[in-house]
Amino acid sequence: TNTSDRRKIHESLENGELQILIGTHALIEDKVKFKNLGLAIIDEQHRFGVAQRSKLWQKNTSPPHILVMTATPIPRTLAMSVYGDLDMSIIDELPPGRKPVKTVHRFDKNRLKVFGFIRDEIKKGRQVYIVYPLIQESEKLDYKDLMDGYESVVRDFPQPEYQVSIVHGKMKPEAKEYEMQRFVEGKTQIMVATTVIEVGVNVPNASVMIIESAERFGLSQLHQLRGRVGRGADQSYCILMTSHKLSNDSKVRLETMTRTNDGFEIAEVDLKLRGPGDIMGTQQSGVLNLKIADIVKDRDILKHARFYAQQILKQDPSLANQENKVLLNTYKQLSKYKNIWNYIG
Repeated sequence: TNTSDRRKIHESLENGELQILIGTHALIEDKVKFKNLGLAIIDEQHRFGVAQRSKLWQKNTSPPHILVMTATPIPRTLAMSVYGDLDMSIIDELPPGRKPVKTVHRFDKNRLKVFGFIRDEIKKGRQVYIVYPLIQESEKLDYKDLMDGYESVVRDFPQPEYQVSIVHGKMKPEAKEYEMQRFVEGKTQIMVATTVIEVGVNVPNASVMIIESAERFGLSQLHQLRGRVGRGADQSYCILMTSHKLSNDSKVRLETMTRTNDGFEIAEVDLKLRGPGDIMGTQQSGVLNLKIADIVKDRDILKHARFYAQQILKQDPSLANQENKVLLNTYKQLSKYKNIWNYIG
């Protein structure tokens, strides 16, 4: 959005003329002010940090209602839902006419068979994504792997029979948009890309997602990438490519992806692997410092505890009764460390 348009939007927001605003991370900037923000909806919640989400709370004198949406809740959010600090709605059915994506794990030695499968799908008129990891810490090496992979694909799928697109974060926006558009219009059959295609890409004709070095991706990213296919009526496939050398956590992630398409089940495995994070702070995963309880294994006990806590507060909201003095003292101790973070989902 150019500067003059932004100025008009800011003015309309502050005087209340504008009722609905749709935007990116730019909405959390300090200069974006609302007359009376009543509801904030955060899509793809896992792409925002806790501190970023908290800024929306501070956009109004009384905090707005917050709705967060995601295919795979981050461990901290899942933990908060277990504690009961978040109300949850789960959409666990596919739109009419769509089929569940079939997910398989293949080792690098099976690459020729995988390429044969790609050819078969392209003959049926389908399109294919091939995604490479691009991690900041090893960016140069990953970029080389991406380009090597692209050259290998172009060799195995030569022109004029096949057209191959490439998309990555180092490209200029116009070049990226051009390549994306070619793929959307069906002018290219294969798109080699990094995780820039993780969200916001909708090509119903794309039926195959191949994820290279799948062991290097987190469960949330793997599930998001798989969600790029299966958007049409045809059967879609997700192929997780890895070397034979896998850590135990990687094996669990790959087994989970091949076993289920349920984002909530995937998030629960992620919670077990990474820990629930800091509910009173900004850490979105990690070890929660509970003395005895285990937030995953003891979920039922936590639900019971929350139920009884609610009963006590109904009968004695200020915890003034003698039998609740211990609870009041404990609450006062905890309140010393209280901040906004424990309200942010």
